[in-house]
Amino acid sequence: MHRMALSQITWQDVQQLPDDGKRREAIDGELYVTPAPSWRHQRISQRLEQALIRLLEEPGHAVVAHAPIGVEFPATGEGVQPDIVCVSGARRGVICDEGIRGAPDLVIEILSPTTAHRDRGVKRQLYDRQGVEQYWIVDPDTESVEIWTFGENPAFERFTNRLPVRLGGTDLGPIDLVEVFRAD
Repeated sequence: MHRMALSQITWQDVQQLPDDGKRREAIDGELYVTPAPSWRHQRISQRLEQALIRLLEEPGHAVVAHAPIGVEFPATGEGVQPDIVCVSGARRGVICDEGIRGAPDLVIEILSPTTAHRDRGVKRQLYDRQGVEQYWIVDPDTESVEIWTFGENPAFERFTNRLPVRLGGTDLGPIDLVEVFRAD
């Protein structure tokens, strides 16, 4: 991961950069560049997305999208490309042709050696202050998922076997983390 201090780079600035296959994000006026994810990262992402589609999208609770998808926070000019995002019907207005403008209900980041510090630090703070309801940090090394709940009743939980999926405080079912983290 390279971090370049530029004079208040915005998400709109990032969108003007050439596409070279790397993820670019603008947080707190800084540009973050991340290389393409590993095979294991992609398989974990795929399995999580499939489980979320089954629990959230198919019953009509929310829509699920995976990287590369841009999430812009227009009020601050910040923007990121999370691994997975979920947007409920109540927040569906944040979805646009270019991606998402505003806070999704759920943002998921899968840690890698180049992103772990940022995902646990500036991104967690960004999602909290921008009004994201839940933030999941998926750790392939410990085969666990941290759930950060923001808002009026902030909470932190960590799961290693069964991951409860909640949207708007409603339990919608579990995800089997043994299956998500299984080796290919």
